[in-house]
Amino acid sequence: MIRLTKPELSGVLDSLGELLESGFLVQGERVREFESGVAGYVGRRHALAVNSGTAAIQCAVMGLGIGHGDEVALPDFTFPATANAVVLAGARPVLVDIDPVTFNMDPLTLPDRLTGDTRVVMPVDLFGLAADLGAIEEICARRGLILVEDSACALGAMHRGGRCGAFGDASAFSFHPRKVVTTGEGGMVLTDSDAVAARIRELRNHGIRVTEGKPEFVAPGYNFRMNEIEAALGLAQMSHIDRMIEQRRNIAAVYGRLLAGVDGLAAPTEPEGYFHAYQSYVVMTGDSVNRDLLIDLLRTRGVESGIGTYALHVQPYYRDLLGHKPGDFPHSFRALKQSLALPMYPSMTEDEVLQVAEALKACIPGASAGK
Repeated sequence: MIRLTKPELSGVLDSLGELLESGFLVQGERVREFESGVAGYVGRRHALAVNSGTAAIQCAVMGLGIGHGDEVALPDFTFPATANAVVLAGARPVLVDIDPVTFNMDPLTLPDRLTGDTRVVMPVDLFGLAADLGAIEEICARRGLILVEDSACALGAMHRGGRCGAFGDASAFSFHPRKVVTTGEGGMVLTDSDAVAARIRELRNHGIRVTEGKPEFVAPGYNFRMNEIEAALGLAQMSHIDRMIEQRRNIAAVYGRLLAGVDGLAAPTEPEGYFHAYQSYVVMTGDSVNRDLLIDLLRTRGVESGIGTYALHVQPYYRDLLGHKPGDFPHSFRALKQSLALPMYPSMTEDEVLQVAEALKACIPGASAGK
C-alpha cells in the first residue's frame, strides 16, 4: 500500500537517546531551541511551542484578548480545529466561502461576512499554499480588524516573498504527522508582540507568571506545554526542512506532468508570487466522479487517498450553531464532495508517483460510472 503520508524522521534516534539519558522531559532546552529555530526561519520575534495546532490557534486568539461577544471570520473549508479553537476561546466563528481554485478564503466575499462584532479575520493557508494574505491584510487594515494566520499546514510556504506564519498579529503552526515538520502532535504560536507572547506563556502553563524569580498563578491557564521528546523530533527535521520541501515540490511536479489532461481531474495550482510547500497534494475531481467511490477503488489498487478536508457549515455542531444549510457556501461544499488528497511525503519515489497516477487514471472511469 502506498501510504497517504509518511513522516521524515531521519536523524531522530541519536537525539532521542541523549534526551532520555538527561531525564528532563517537559518544556526544557530542546523546546526553547525548537522555538528559536522556527522563529528565526519564519522571521518572527516570538515562537511559543504548545501541544497541538488547535492549542496554538486557541492561544493566539486568547492571547490577543478575543473572547465572548467577539466574532472571528474564517474559511468554511478547513479542518474543524480552526473553528473549534475559536469556540473554545469563547468567540463565535463566522464562515467565509473559498476560492474554488486555491481552496483558500476568498477575499472578494469576505467583506460581506463581516459584522460590527467581527474582531478577527483568520485565513487558513490550506494544504501548504498561502491564502491571499495581501488582500486580506488590506481588508483588515481598512476595517481595523486583527489578522490571525492559521498556517497549520504551511511551514515553509511563502506569499510574495514572506514566509507563511509571518503575517498578521499572530500565527499558528501544527506539527501533526501529516505536516511538513512533525513532532507527533504539537503546535506553535508566533507573534511580534511582547505582550501577546507573555500572555500566551501564561495560558499554556497553568496561568503561571514568574515575577522576581517567584512563580505566581495569575489566571486559570491550561496545560498546553510541549514536551522535550516532541521538540527533539522537530529540531531534527528543521535542520533539513528546505530539502524536505524541495522533495515535496519535485513530487508535485511529477504528479503535474503525469496527470495533465486527465479528464475529470484538476491538479492544484501555484499562483504567481506564491511558493507552495505541498503539505498535501489535493486534486479536484469532476462533478461526474463519485469521489468516495474513487477512494475505495484506489485502495483496491494499493493506493491510500482521502478527502481534502471538511466544509464546516454541514458539520452537525456548526450547522446547528450557525444555522446554515448544505450549499450555503457553494465552493466549499463542492470541495467537500470532490476534493481528493493523494499520497505525498518526502521519501516518495518517482515510481510510486507513477503507480498512483496510473491507478487514478484507471479508476476514474469506474468512479464516474458509479455516480
